[in-house]
Amino acid sequence: MTRSQGGIKPQRVRRLLRRMVDIYSPSGKEEEILEFLYGHLKRQKLPVVRQPVDESRYNLVVAPQGGEIQLALIGHVDTVPAFDLDHYGYQEQGDQIRGLGAADMKGGCAAMVEAYLGLWETRGPELPVALALVVGEEEEGDGARRLVKDYRFPWAIVGEPTDLRPCLGHYGYLEIQLSTRGRRMHASLANQGRNAVETMLRLLLTVTRFFENRHPEFVFNVRDLVSSRAGFAVPDRCEAWLDVHLPPSAPIGAVTLELDELVSRERSADPSLDASLRFAMIHGGYEIPEKGAVMDALRGVYEKRGLPLEDLQAFRSHSDANELWAAGVKPLLLGPGQLEKAHVPDESVSFRDVCLAAEIYAELAEALCTIN
Repeated sequence: MTRSQGGIKPQRVRRLLRRMVDIYSPSGKEEEILEFLYGHLKRQKLPVVRQPVDESRYNLVVAPQGGEIQLALIGHVDTVPAFDLDHYGYQEQGDQIRGLGAADMKGGCAAMVEAYLGLWETRGPELPVALALVVGEEEEGDGARRLVKDYRFPWAIVGEPTDLRPCLGHYGYLEIQLSTRGRRMHASLANQGRNAVETMLRLLLTVTRFFENRHPEFVFNVRDLVSSRAGFAVPDRCEAWLDVHLPPSAPIGAVTLELDELVSRERSADPSLDASLRFAMIHGGYEIPEKGAVMDALRGVYEKRGLPLEDLQAFRSHSDANELWAAGVKPLLLGPGQLEKAHVPDESVSFRDVCLAAEIYAELAEALCTIN
């Protein structure tokens, strides 16, 4: 089998990526891809273990035999739900690999598996690097939370789609649930009561103006808006779920307080308003300084390959790195694919970049393993 620079076997990577993309694995339903990957890693003679997450789901972990973990390569195997269940699988067009999860982040997972195999072949069981393929990133992050309960490591590389540009910073994240209530009645009498949907729309407009006027640098998204199934009647309940991505230095605690106060003021101004706000998830952002041994290792790997390493940006989305940072891990985000090509019907990743990512992971792991 032909090897690329760094001992990577492109055809092995291609076969693995094809199989992974062809397996449907939305968050909460990762069982099939886990069984496939467990068998694949076993066939490669890696000491993979199943780390239970719930009754039917688990993380796959390969860890050093009897030694400390200096670095973990972490990828999530779940995806968002398919836009079209008849057309989500693997397609190849030139260098582009298309399919659900190709960029986010089965391409990164395939690269990490290949990098780890190369490291294991040269370093063996004393390798101070772990490989973790986790579940649930697109929903609750339960796989990453479970991982750090049993394993300790100072550094991690998370294979999110960054177009192979390292991210030492990460946006913070708020997941917000807004709820409103009204009075159920016949639709022909709607002007005699409060419609929960109309109330929600006015509240959302207030919240939107708050972000536009006070925090224009935030990224605000109304993800879901649902009401009670009313039929020919006025709906009495409405619920909205909001995503808010905040720059790394944003005072996330102060922002949550401001939002609480905003809803409280609305209720005070209108005593008949029945509305509530709940933070389902609060994750602070972070910034790792662009200096020290890690940056030296990055520069060495990138200069060797003639790749640019300047104007580093923070990762703008929510990811498992937020969970890792909260647990005391320093996560570096680096992976093939582009964020703007994730979660879209024609998701794609460059196969050349997947192989290049595998080489970078292996070389960076070798360098970072010397950092205490």
